[in-house]
Amino acid sequence: MAHLTKTDILNTAFRVWGRGFYRHTSLSPIAGALGVTKAALYRHFKNKQALVDAMYERFFDDYAAIIKGAYERALAAENGDDPHHIESHFIMMRVIVEYYARNPDAFLFSLIMVYDTGEAKRLREHLGRRGIDMEKLKHFSEAAEAAAYPSMLQVVVVSLSFWVAQFHRAAHTLDEPPPDEKVLNLIARIEDLLKRGLGFEPDRLARIDFEALERVLAREPPPDPSDGRGILKAVAEAVAEAGPLNATMDMVARRSGLSKSGLYAHFKNKQDMMARLFITEIEGIAAYARRLIRESAVPEEQVYLGMIAVAEYLRSRPDILIVVDWIRTRRLDLGSVVPPPDPPQGLYRVFSDSVVGFPGISDAEGESMKDQVSQWILFLVVNTLVYRPLGISVADVDNRSIRRLYRFIAAGFGGYKK
Repeated sequence: MAHLTKTDILNTAFRVWGRGFYRHTSLSPIAGALGVTKAALYRHFKNKQALVDAMYERFFDDYAAIIKGAYERALAAENGDDPHHIESHFIMMRVIVEYYARNPDAFLFSLIMVYDTGEAKRLREHLGRRGIDMEKLKHFSEAAEAAAYPSMLQVVVVSLSFWVAQFHRAAHTLDEPPPDEKVLNLIARIEDLLKRGLGFEPDRLARIDFEALERVLAREPPPDPSDGRGILKAVAEAVAEAGPLNATMDMVARRSGLSKSGLYAHFKNKQDMMARLFITEIEGIAAYARRLIRESAVPEEQVYLGMIAVAEYLRSRPDILIVVDWIRTRRLDLGSVVPPPDPPQGLYRVFSDSVVGFPGISDAEGESMKDQVSQWILFLVVNTLVYRPLGISVADVDNRSIRRLYRFIAAGFGGYKK
């Protein structure tokens, strides 16, 4: 490439590494995509870390420039009469969603390199240096919600991530700009969902006896983690220790008491071993959730029963939480990498029959939307267990947190604030 610039390299790094979900950050594919040698890259960046640092600076420069105007309007809106600062939420949400909908490379960078790696803790610092003090926005103040878990900020960020990812996976290819109409429809749909949640009537929600529903867990506990799992228990333990990508058959062999060659009597290869674990556990979660949902014929109660079923299953099996979280994040995969085996649709559809209709949407589109909403609920439950406050184990995430999340899902912002 003639006249290679830093901008060329940065643009390609966002695209090439992002489409690989930042699993690998070698300079070779960037050089290959640009048609240059690695030496040409080193003339602009002294090493790979220098390139990564430049990507952070570029991302936050662009992000701050995009949201600065919305931030100032949100500050002005918070001086109004809205006690929950709902409008300031939506001012920020509309701009962020539009930016990520139109810039999938920036979205992937934020999803993997900022929020999923702990860099979110530096978010205020990065933005503060660019003239945006998030502490001035009441709904972004962690102190205001110190006792509220999951926080409003957490459920909003996770929800936006989920729906933008669904948009990119289904609406168009990553290399073509999305039509304006589709972007506006996405913003409107997210805004409606955050405002009304599932649209459950407030008076019906007020009559829910959460404690009575939770007593179902005592009568119908999750299946014993050791029942019927055998070698898969060893696989799950290896995954919990090293993660799905780094867990090896040697690690499983040591835990199972089998030789590595003995494992091949059960699995064709590592991919087959991981697929068996994913499918077995996901089917187990779905079956347990359906069993608890059948305890009620009331949709409002069914959704909560399904949520506490998923939470209880994963609280009793923290090793499996790692597996489910990997599927949760990798099902957002937007690029060319091979995703994990598709989970049985039963898990994604656990909540579908309990979700009410959506105004202005055809029956066929409504059924698809119900399935997506069911996945959104599952996504939020798993996120609440994974991204818990420091010092709290999975087992310590009690049902008060699931209730808080449920109220947001059931009735949107207004439900969360009750």
